[in-house]
Amino acid sequence: SILHSTLTVHEAAAQGRAVQLQKLIENGASVNVVAVDSITPLHEACIQGQTQCVKLLLDAGAHVDARNIDGSTPLCDACAAGSLECVKLLLDHGAMVNPPLFTFSPLHEACMGGNSKSHDFHFGTPLHVACARQHLHCIKVLLSANLNAAKLHKTALHHAAKVKNLELIELLVGFGGNIFCRDNLGKKPI
Repeated sequence: SILHSTLTVHEAAAQGRAVQLQKLIENGASVNVVAVDSITPLHEACIQGQTQCVKLLLDAGAHVDARNIDGSTPLCDACAAGSLECVKLLLDHGAMVNPPLFTFSPLHEACMGGNSKSHDFHFGTPLHVACARQHLHCIKVLLSANLNAAKLHKTALHHAAKVKNLELIELLVGFGGNIFCRDNLGKKPI
């Protein structure tokens, strides 16, 4: 049945059953069929880091920027899973890094450290997220961005001060973080 075929394609993608997935594709199964919450087989493969299945799906015409019910794209899922190989494949197939009308980008997902169950849409930029999560390696990469960007008037330095991470505070100040910038409550990082 169509329903059985749908579930099988999703299961094959999620479980990394590349041979089964290839046979389903060859037999005409749709790679863009959606399951509950608008999740596609490509979403399933990406959240599980199933690189070979991601490649099969993309080569068979899977929509690289498909959105699930939350607005997440396969690239978001690959970033949340920490799968660099899947991310590269998606980007090679033209995945959008900053999808329009999207509040939580793939870069945010990467900076969350793969913790996809603790989204906080009030953190602001990926640098805010990285500081709140205290991911120093992400922060160093992101410091080429606007260091003093604000969300609800809070800067990355506000988040670093809140978690009392001295190494992080020194890093941000060294890159020009403004210790006198006020947030929406009038508080300064200092």
